[in-house]
Amino acid sequence: MSNINLIDSFQEFKDFKNIDRPTVISVLEEVFRSMLRKKYGTDENCDVIVNPDNGDLEIWRTRKVMEDGFSEDDDLEIELAEVKQLDPDMEVGDDYIEQITLESFGRRAILAARQTLVSKVLELEKDEIFKKYKDRVGEIVTGEVYQVWKKETLVLDDEGNELMMPKTEQIPADYFKKGDAVRAVILKVDMVNATPKIIISRIAPEFLQRLFEIEVPEIFDGLITIKKIVREPGERAKVAVESYDDRIDPVGACVGMKGSRIHGIVRELKNENIDVINFTNNISLYITRALSPAKITSIKLDDETKHASVYLKPDQVSLAIGRGGHNIKLAGKLTGYEIDVYREAGEEDEDVDIEEFSDEIDSWIIDELKTIGCDTAKSVLALSVDELVKRTDLEEETIKEVMSILKSEFE
Repeated sequence: MSNINLIDSFQEFKDFKNIDRPTVISVLEEVFRSMLRKKYGTDENCDVIVNPDNGDLEIWRTRKVMEDGFSEDDDLEIELAEVKQLDPDMEVGDDYIEQITLESFGRRAILAARQTLVSKVLELEKDEIFKKYKDRVGEIVTGEVYQVWKKETLVLDDEGNELMMPKTEQIPADYFKKGDAVRAVILKVDMVNATPKIIISRIAPEFLQRLFEIEVPEIFDGLITIKKIVREPGERAKVAVESYDDRIDPVGACVGMKGSRIHGIVRELKNENIDVINFTNNISLYITRALSPAKITSIKLDDETKHASVYLKPDQVSLAIGRGGHNIKLAGKLTGYEIDVYREAGEEDEDVDIEEFSDEIDSWIIDELKTIGCDTAKSVLALSVDELVKRTDLEEETIKEVMSILKSEFE
């Protein structure tokens, strides 16, 4: 055997992803040098010549020819009598160069080398995957769902690399099955027990930002900047945008004609309600916009405590708070102010929709009152506790607590 073809001898290396052939060849060379050191004690006098194009590798060993009886190190020197049997033309002082064949290492050493090579290349591959994804944190990745478990979903990218999407990083309405295509943002990349762990997310604000960059060319080109994004995944999101070109309406550009641009994003996020607002340094105006779609009458700000008291007409309070309190919570996160909502003092006989008390009264209690026709505060207060106990399935204690809340509205 005149030379060793590593690619033919070690077929496994054809299947490795992310590792280029020159890198694999250099690993192979190092392993063979290690084998030389084990067999001969040193590899200093050995030349390992690699052809990266076809995978051929030749090993040549050089020893100095010494007079008989004067060789002090058989690994570096060879006596004249011995070398004459191999090459009659050799003389004392010459360099005897011989080619090392694969067979000379022995079957056991070759099997051990194969295991070492597989281990080293797998290690390299993991490092390459880690480096590749570490630099891509915050980018969108598209993959295919491979397996769905209770607490997480395994996604494979187009190279077959494993990406993990924990249940906590999925939109509540997400439902995946094997083979589904899924888009998410790369959240973080860690090395766990020498194996890269790539976590992807569909609830991170960065995911929504990347979707806007894809759908809105002005954001991708830098003409519009997303100043801040806050989300209640699957429920509501608020996006503050600013334009660097006075001719461009940032909100209009993000929404698109008849909502053409934002509709795709909303569908991707399982119908998450997205409010796009104009960023401004005027805090009062910023809070007003953040509480959209509610219309605010007046605002009192305390800049030291970052507190805002917002006054609205009674019919606007429920809009400002939003379903489940999401609207006011996100407005606070977006502006950095703690927002308190107050109903404007109106006329004495002014009534209030019972739904506006959803932040204080459980929704199932409100529904129970509405079934008997009590859909405003005063319509509930007009009945006695006994009457309400008879007509609903509510406990007396619950009714008294509800009436106390409603009464405080008119005090």
